[in-house]
Amino acid sequence: MADKKINKVVLAYSGGLDTSIILKWLQTEYQAEVVTFTADLGQGEELGPAREKALLLGIKPENIFIEDLREEFVRDFVFPMFRANTVYEGQYLLGTSIARPLIAKKQIEIARQVGADAVCHGATGKGNDQVRFEIGYYALEPDIHVIAPWREWDFKSREALLDFAEKHQIPIAKDKRGEAPFSVDANLLHSSSEGKVLEDPAVEAPEFVHMRTIAPEDAPDKPHVFTIDFERGDPVAIDGVALSPAALLTKLNELGHDNGVGRLDLVENRFVGMKSRGVYETPGGTILLAAHRGIESITLDRGAMHLKDELMPKYASLVYNGFWFAPEREMLQAAIDYSQQKVTGQVRVKLYKGNVSIIGRTSPYSLYDQELVTFEEGAVAYDHRDAAGFIKLNALRLRVAAKRDKREG
Repeated sequence: MADKKINKVVLAYSGGLDTSIILKWLQTEYQAEVVTFTADLGQGEELGPAREKALLLGIKPENIFIEDLREEFVRDFVFPMFRANTVYEGQYLLGTSIARPLIAKKQIEIARQVGADAVCHGATGKGNDQVRFEIGYYALEPDIHVIAPWREWDFKSREALLDFAEKHQIPIAKDKRGEAPFSVDANLLHSSSEGKVLEDPAVEAPEFVHMRTIAPEDAPDKPHVFTIDFERGDPVAIDGVALSPAALLTKLNELGHDNGVGRLDLVENRFVGMKSRGVYETPGGTILLAAHRGIESITLDRGAMHLKDELMPKYASLVYNGFWFAPEREMLQAAIDYSQQKVTGQVRVKLYKGNVSIIGRTSPYSLYDQELVTFEEGAVAYDHRDAAGFIKLNALRLRVAAKRDKREG
């Protein structure tokens, strides 16, 4: 516990057992007034119980904040990330990572609004989320005091936590006395499952772990074909029907679920230094990534596209490691957004048993010139004979090196 007296703290509060224990611990250990903040990021849970639980634990009604952030989440965080075709370590679509800066941002806004001098999160001391939350807090409010209970309290076991909950009359679901099979984080972009039955990377994940998708082998035998319209790099319509960002991602999630799209079993490198095995489901995001690359394929110049692909791993690492509000991420975002000015048009998508295929793409800004690429003679912009000099110039350094090696041999 810090030497500084904490008067009021804003807690990122899910309403679950762990954050309810944290809430009571803040009241008993810090003697602080607690303000709860619960974000609806599309996790699919009813948030009313979070309010009821907070009231039960003595939180004043005016100190309970529950906000629907689904549109802001997709519009200002998910879509900008997907403009970069962001993938961490070749596979992970960063569903957990991208949610943390928005939660941190809202916590700081509420702290300013209510005059709090501290913020608190429920991330453990082994994971990435503690880093993401706290870097976000400090980037937005450099002098804020951060409380991280899992790094501070003296509880040595799950049993000790449950005993504390019982002592302070915090409701405990019957199954909480046993071992949970795995832990889950979810939002509108994805769900992630880690721990317990998933800790051995050699063992296939049980089917009951999957919540957002049906098994590909159980998906329909008939492909599902539809269109996605893009404007300046962002999806705006499905099958010609304009949708808000959150509604569009919800629809893509439904299509992905029904066709077994978006499953990932991954061993990733955490920022704190250890490897972690997780099972992720990102049905809508998997479709969106393929579709966005599809529309870029006809609207982006080769140099711009290849530069984006070179920048993307750096961008992905910044998001994964919690540096959303860092100047280098914002610099990269400016370059990425500039590249998207003419990424407008329509792609036709086919989903079939876990697979996403782009089977058509059109754009008023297309760089694809059918006359230029045809094998038929007559294209005025390209003379086949020009290729000879082009090839010889590009081979020059290789020819020089080969002659040298011949002399030395």
